[in-house]
Amino acid sequence: RDQGCAFPNCTIPAPWCEAHHITYWTHGGPTTTNNGVLLCSHHHHLIHKEQWTITTTNHTPTFIPPPHIDPTQKPQQNHYFKPPPPPHQYE
Repeated sequence: RDQGCAFPNCTIPAPWCEAHHITYWTHGGPTTTNNGVLLCSHHHHLIHKEQWTITTTNHTPTFIPPPHIDPTQKPQQNHYFKPPPPPHQYE
């Protein structure tokens, strides 16, 4: 699904990534694809250290930064591996 590190703007391919539980295993999160996200080692550590929140929107991981990084907590996605769909064009 993720094809590489799902963190916004990261270009690390899937073979170099680690699986991360969106809802931590220690908090009852299942070990399933729907509760997992691929992250490179750097972003995996960053998620834990900085306390980012990860959700999924239309089966795509969405990252919400903590308030000390972005006070508006604007959701972000990685579009490198899955570019956003083109705008609808009327004929």
